[in-house]
Amino acid sequence: MIYFIVNITARTGKSRAIWMEMKEILENRSIEYKAFQTRYAGHATDLARKISSLPEDRIYLITVGGDGTLNEVINGITDFSRIVLGILPIGSGNDFARGMGVSKDTLSNLEQMLDLIESASEGTAIDLGEVSCEALDTPKYFAISSGAGLDAIVCKKALHSRLKKFLNQLHLGKLTYLLLTIESLFSMTTCDADIIFNHGEAMHVSRMIFSAGMNLRAEGGGVPMAPDAVPDDGMLCLAMAHDVPKWLTFFLLPFLVAGKQKYISVFDCIPFKECTLHLSSPMTVHADGEYCGENTTITYKCLPGKLHFLKIS
Repeated sequence: MIYFIVNITARTGKSRAIWMEMKEILENRSIEYKAFQTRYAGHATDLARKISSLPEDRIYLITVGGDGTLNEVINGITDFSRIVLGILPIGSGNDFARGMGVSKDTLSNLEQMLDLIESASEGTAIDLGEVSCEALDTPKYFAISSGAGLDAIVCKKALHSRLKKFLNQLHLGKLTYLLLTIESLFSMTTCDADIIFNHGEAMHVSRMIFSAGMNLRAEGGGVPMAPDAVPDDGMLCLAMAHDVPKWLTFFLLPFLVAGKQKYISVFDCIPFKECTLHLSSPMTVHADGEYCGENTTITYKCLPGKLHFLKIS
């Protein structure tokens, strides 16, 4: 049995047509499956919790949607040891799929996943991140990144952006993040931060614009915040911009977009297993683009090999 969690509103509703084509493939191959469509925010978490609690030794669960749907799913899984997770990306950003080398050919991706499942694949073990902060009742998992400051502000605005919906219809969804980044950079407030790495090493930064615990190299529609990050090394990377005027950051953003920030002193990318940030004033926090409130104390932790993933190309 294969279980699907399908977000029919991803990519402005075009996922419905794609899902019908996928169902045809499943039926032609006589695949035994159950599909559940999300109906409200957080529904994918509820569905994943129920599916992962089923009394089966190995559960194949495929998410059909974008990065937000994936984040809801991983935060609903109750027993990662029995779950093998696949992702069929039909959202607007698809940073996780891109970071894992998954192509945009959804139907071909499905065929490859079915082949792996028929061969009883155990999946490939990859890391997850975990973020804790005072606005969250419990820690939250992330597969791509969790950030504070500029990138989180942009994610929060993008969740309810009419501009994003309009640009998605024109297949220009990535422009949403660029335009919102420029607008947010000049309206946001920076802060100072004291950072403790791995329960020991300490670092102080001033005028922090953003900090992001990165599991994959890119977020926000493909911006390589941590060009050297990989999801299976037992480490996250803390990507930061600090000690720089906001107006100058505007002119340095092209280096970040091009993945050349290591040549600019105001950008840091520091590998770590666990770190805690103590901020001088509250900052917006996100996990895989999902809003996590306003916080002054944030802890990022790497969970090595937590997720078994159906890796395709």
